[in-house]
Amino acid sequence: MNSPDTDTSAPGTDPTCSAKGCRAAAVWVLAWNNPKLHAPERRKTWLACEEHREHLSRFLDVRGFLKDVVKLEEWVQPEGSERER
Repeated sequence: MNSPDTDTSAPGTDPTCSAKGCRAAAVWVLAWNNPKLHAPERRKTWLACEEHREHLSRFLDVRGFLKDVVKLEEWVQPEGSERER
């Protein structure tokens, strides 16, 4: 499993799924936080397509990292957060 490697700040670049080897369009934002490393309010994000949303969510959730799952079009990046690359 990879963290997102697509730079969505580049013009004409569509965000892609964070699952290893997947190049499908991202539909979901999975906001997470590793409490051993990050302040409680900090959010890192992975992107997921429809097919990989459940798998990626489960991966983060079993570790106690998953904080929120939001449609990409509705996601507002909280201050102090960053997208994992």
